[in-house]
Amino acid sequence: MSTINDVARLAGVSTATVSRVLNDYAHVSPAVLEKVMGAIDQLGYEPNQMAKSLRTLKTSRLIVTVPNIANAFFAHIIRGVEEAALAAGYTVLLGDVGFGDSEDAYAALLRRKEADGMIFLGHTLPASLNDLVAKKGAAAPIVNGCEFSDALSVSSVHIDNALAARQVMDHLYSLGHRRIGVITGDLRSPISRDRLQGVTASADQHGRSNDLTILTGDYSIECGADMTKQLLAQAKRPTALFCFSDDMAFGALHAIRAAGLDCPADISVAGFDDVHLSRFSTPSLTTVRQPMHEIGRKTVELLLGIIDGGTTERVNITLDHELVIRESTAAPKA
Repeated sequence: MSTINDVARLAGVSTATVSRVLNDYAHVSPAVLEKVMGAIDQLGYEPNQMAKSLRTLKTSRLIVTVPNIANAFFAHIIRGVEEAALAAGYTVLLGDVGFGDSEDAYAALLRRKEADGMIFLGHTLPASLNDLVAKKGAAAPIVNGCEFSDALSVSSVHIDNALAARQVMDHLYSLGHRRIGVITGDLRSPISRDRLQGVTASADQHGRSNDLTILTGDYSIECGADMTKQLLAQAKRPTALFCFSDDMAFGALHAIRAAGLDCPADISVAGFDDVHLSRFSTPSLTTVRQPMHEIGRKTVELLLGIIDGGTTERVNITLDHELVIRESTAAPKA
């Protein structure tokens, strides 16, 4: 393997000059830059990133943890994270923390400074990082994506989930629905609680609180199907369903077809997220469009601001969402 000394010798410059070129320092003449880069290409020289990280105390690595890597919603966010991170010269270490104790294992990498920062897309911060947040506050290199909770005390990127859920309910009421079934996500999550707050606010406004049926789910397709079966078995079944994720809405559509019913003729269905398949389902799904890609990019921007020392106060960014009305919602039968 070639070394920085080999590059310097072939280019006829000092090792300090080679180092300046490699680290993009200014005040390197075009002629010198051309000689150094030519020597690097000729020798196939690759800098020792481990040695560099020891000198600079930076690894150029970010950790991203997700509750369920198989969920299409998180996949779109991760793509945004990857694009922003790579553009800034960082690589991403991705971890699925929906099982076992892997969450603590990734937190340990941050504590040992084997990564420069962490983005977590769930609703809980590993307990082992509480001391770091307590010590550094908003300057701790940790950012939350999708969720928002004052208790977390870290910067975040999210949408207004309460408002979005309220808009879905207002849409269903405007079509003439009165009995609405709601399938929530895990209510330990702030986003589930915020969406439920929006649901109940709309129901109260329309004087329909007593006509709501609320079941607690877990955001999975299987849950959506199972909960919908329960709702369809009621003596006065709902004329519309609002599922807190598109995956649960897909499960609901399956259960409706299996029961010999039609959506939206017999029962309307609305979801949340606007994952790619939502527009291609049968019928196409009315849902809330989250700016998933932008959530990913913004979390990286926030995190790099903290890592570079420019951000010392907590920043909580609320991005715009959109209610997308498609074929799965219509007026109830007379």
